[in-house]
Amino acid sequence: MDTFDAINSRRSVKHYDSTHPLTDAEREQLLSLAIQSPTAFNLQHWRFVVVDDPALRQRIRAVAWDQAQVTDASLLLVLCADVASWQKEPARFWQGAPQPVQDILVPAIDGYYRGREQVQRDEAMRSCGIAAQTLMLAARAMGYDSCPMDGFDFDAVARLINLPDDHLITMMVAIGKATQAPWPKPGQLALSDVVIHNRF
Repeated sequence: MDTFDAINSRRSVKHYDSTHPLTDAEREQLLSLAIQSPTAFNLQHWRFVVVDDPALRQRIRAVAWDQAQVTDASLLLVLCADVASWQKEPARFWQGAPQPVQDILVPAIDGYYRGREQVQRDEAMRSCGIAAQTLMLAARAMGYDSCPMDGFDFDAVARLINLPDDHLITMMVAIGKATQAPWPKPGQLALSDVVIHNRF
């Protein structure tokens, strides 16, 4: 599918064919495309928890307002962020760069993030948001539908997936085959309402 078509036709779908599986190759392709997303300092904060245990999906659904896509979608991802990735062997993120670039950027990572907890969290959230959009557009291009989700008990899901203390959950993303068409877009703002030139 053309990129423009994928963007224009992507919708948040709630109803999925629970009998349709993604192949291992499709799953790997989706995740391989997702990790091409950009991140600040190339920290690659995202961690994709693939929930394929049916019993665990049922438990997550129970703390997600009983939303059917949690159990019925072909793929359920809990998109998490390693907030402390900046201090975990940061040189590995730049090992393929020319040495002068490494000499500048690797020390800059520590200088930018140390002692700035809000910045650490904000960067992780931005990174995961970009990765989620990449996932959803890739899924659409492959003929699948998706739904980004924040309608769940974050603390309960964190316990269910054994989330490490230095990670946070940003959202869930359900991907699969829609069983019914979404309703028309309920109200798209005009460009004139959202585009500001130079200053407010």
